[in-house]
Amino acid sequence: MHKFKLFIVLLLSVLLLASCVSTKNYSPNNKFSSRALQKDFSLLRNILEAKHPSLYWYTSKDSMDYYFNQYYTSIKDSMTEQQFIWKILAPTIDKIHCGHTSIGSSKAYVKWIRGKQLPSFPLYFKVWNDSLAVTGNLNRKDSVFKRGTIVTAINHQKPAQLIGRIFNYLPEDGYANNINYIRMSGNFPYYHRNIYGLSKTYSVDYIDASGNAQTVNVPLWTPAKDTTKKKRDSLVRKTPKPPKFSKEKQLQSLRSFTIDSSGKFATITLNTFSNGRLRSFFRRSFREIRKTKIDQLILDVRSNGGGKVMSSTLLTKYLSNSPFKIADSVYSKARGVGPYGKNIKGGFLNSIEMFFISRKKIDGKYHIGHLERKLYRPKRKNHYSGKLYVLINGPSFSATSLLCNNLKGQKNILLVGEETGGGWHGNSGIMIPDIKLPNTKTSVRLPLYRVVQYKHVPKTGTGVLPDWYIGTSYEALIKGYDYKMSEVIKRIMHEVATKN
Repeated sequence: MHKFKLFIVLLLSVLLLASCVSTKNYSPNNKFSSRALQKDFSLLRNILEAKHPSLYWYTSKDSMDYYFNQYYTSIKDSMTEQQFIWKILAPTIDKIHCGHTSIGSSKAYVKWIRGKQLPSFPLYFKVWNDSLAVTGNLNRKDSVFKRGTIVTAINHQKPAQLIGRIFNYLPEDGYANNINYIRMSGNFPYYHRNIYGLSKTYSVDYIDASGNAQTVNVPLWTPAKDTTKKKRDSLVRKTPKPPKFSKEKQLQSLRSFTIDSSGKFATITLNTFSNGRLRSFFRRSFREIRKTKIDQLILDVRSNGGGKVMSSTLLTKYLSNSPFKIADSVYSKARGVGPYGKNIKGGFLNSIEMFFISRKKIDGKYHIGHLERKLYRPKRKNHYSGKLYVLINGPSFSATSLLCNNLKGQKNILLVGEETGGGWHGNSGIMIPDIKLPNTKTSVRLPLYRVVQYKHVPKTGTGVLPDWYIGTSYEALIKGYDYKMSEVIKRIMHEVATKN
């Protein structure tokens, strides 16, 4: 036994050392041969065709075969990892129209890029419809592009062309691209750099303060370089450590509950269904609402990308007035990930779990029957039946779209804001391990189950649509306030005043 333990320790030490060496010697400029890239791509295709439950949901098999063949034959020369991701993998994965099927860089690249700044197009935008409004500028001395400046072209490409092309590299459920507007708004330079490449200068058309069309050449932004290691070390020593947040503040960043100073309404902000001690949080929050007799509630799930289905279901039980199910159907194409277990993270354990939770039905699919059959009833204790405004938008995804689907149409509830990123008809998920490509070490998320929503709407490719649409406000963008929240509060205060 002692020798066995010693062997395990030595083995782990060797693996750790090998990992450290490979990471230390990593360079993003290293190229993989076309043969190695083709092997990774072929393996990915084989796994997707065998295991992805919705590969042909929005794109026919003939079309997917065409795209697979097209991008395979595009691998003619060696490429870096990032070139492989953005030239080959991203546009291929986009064609599946599955928001849970996304690409991740290798661990070595993630470690290498951490803390680094790369040259890029310098302007950040709020992106909506066919519009680009400046929200940030990496060229600090630039006096032209201030917050709110409307840009009408970059290198002679109109916003609609830019947005449309970038959409072809980003995953989404069906055609619910609302989430991709948010992604672009969060880091436009990142997407522009990886999809369009870099230019020494950019021709940018914009509208000036007088309303006139102007054009200016904008230089590529490059990060300042440290001249000596000594200077870098000095900067490191002088840089204060980031503050440590208490556990309570960390929890508050995940979910929060407040009652307005007027005492007329309460707000629950819920940014995840994955963690945050949600069971006790829901219990305390709805108990406080009952005790204070609050009958106007705002539920903000605009940053909630989903998480645990049972947490979403628990919240629905506090809010729904009628019994509901999680889904009409939940099924996979297989009862395990074999014979690709070694290429899928946690492959063996995933196969075991799939074996025990699913059963083959007459349609040949492997269904999670209890998620299809179980009828959940509303909670009696601390159930909320007052007016509810649910703030939604593109990042409202996955388990959040299940919540929104079950609440939509209830008389006391309004979904407010913009279309969710999570599919209204359904999406794919439940179990989502990573495919690990052996040569580039790139990862691709693989949802294993298709989820068709309870009382599902036709498969049109939209997210859950709001009952009260509130889009982008240019004035709010300039002044920096939350327009959607402001409009809901204004309506609540008007209703309260009218009632009194």
